[in-house]
Amino acid sequence: MDSYKVIIEPVLTEKTNFLREGESKKYVFKVDKKANKIQVMSAVKDLFSVNPVSCNIVNVSGKKKANVPVSAKSFKRGFGRTASWKKAIVTLTSGEKIDAFEGV
Repeated sequence: MDSYKVIIEPVLTEKTNFLREGESKKYVFKVDKKANKIQVMSAVKDLFSVNPVSCNIVNVSGKKKANVPVSAKSFKRGFGRTASWKKAIVTLTSGEKIDAFEGV
């Protein structure tokens, strides 16, 4: 799988900022549902020119949402779900950082 298809986008939240700025140097990405740890680590190595030490992957399930339209053509309201996605937490070696994240 292509490196650009493995990593979809970075996850930028307050919690991930604390992980990134701490001593552990952990970066969080939204990745393809079919990607595994080895593919994610090689994609990070190719795209950002850093050496990842480890990778943890979490399947994030979609949340239930109430009072959303059942279909586009109907006025009926009901329950729906947000999409499920896969999250990868990549740990880098000490002293390395990804410059694209710094200053965001």
